[in-house]
Amino acid sequence: MYQIRKARIEDAQAIGEVHVHSWKATYQNLINEQDLSNTTVEHRQIYWETILKLPRQQQPVTVIEEEGEIVGFISGGKERTDRFGYDGEIFAIYLLPSHQRKGLGKRLLKAFSEEMKELGYQSLLIWVLTNNPTHQFYLQFGAEKIEQEQTTIGHGTYQETAYGFVNIDSLLDKLIAKGL
Repeated sequence: MYQIRKARIEDAQAIGEVHVHSWKATYQNLINEQDLSNTTVEHRQIYWETILKLPRQQQPVTVIEEEGEIVGFISGGKERTDRFGYDGEIFAIYLLPSHQRKGLGKRLLKAFSEEMKELGYQSLLIWVLTNNPTHQFYLQFGAEKIEQEQTTIGHGTYQETAYGFVNIDSLLDKLIAKGL
């Protein structure tokens, strides 16, 4: 049985573990090994402790648990560039590899979208490495491809693509239509 809830400060280590394990599994064939190995659970735990101390409306974080163990999370807030006309942004969404392709990403996206709507956001943007096949996940719920640009991760430069959900209500309608 899975449970979705708002993250708490004491979740920082577990979120850090999911972040690192999922990140390395997802990007192992997309990012060079040196850039992958620079990410550690200790660094991610400190990062998430800092985020979870912020007021929730500044950067909401939602987790999904299985039998009390965090297996995934989603985080976001105000869109960071102000270049595309979107007001909200998904900063991170990760699931442990063993829990991917089970509909949990959809559940996280729905819970997060509902919270962002409650906070007054009307649209969402997300950046995805261009070669990451997960971009199909966003397209199936109506995301539009917006722009591509270069980003630096570690010592490497990689292309990423921005996808946008123009309307959170439309996104939620599509998620509900998929049985959520």
